[in-house]
Amino acid sequence: MSSVSAHFARLPVGHGLERGAALALTLDGRTVTAYEGETVAALLLAEGHVATRRTRGGSPRGVYCGMGVCFDCLVVVDGVPNTRACVTWVLEGMDVARQDGLVPAAGAQ
Repeated sequence: MSSVSAHFARLPVGHGLERGAALALTLDGRTVTAYEGETVAALLLAEGHVATRRTRGGSPRGVYCGMGVCFDCLVVVDGVPNTRACVTWVLEGMDVARQDGLVPAAGAQ
């Protein structure tokens, strides 16, 4: 799946920008840090993942509308496939996997 440098995606704190408490969760089998108040989509983008899933035909999809209308940002959250990343808040201990068709992507736990 597509990924880019994670350094571009999270704005630096300061100048009126604050973050919630740091949370530890799992993304594709590795522990990552997210912040209270972020969505799963924000976490994926901050980690450099432009594509959140692939369709059954293999086409990459990612965050498109950002408000839960288009269903392009589907991921697997705590074993539940087809969860919209843009309207799902991160939680401590959450397990997120990018999706390949109707199942977690290869290499995802």
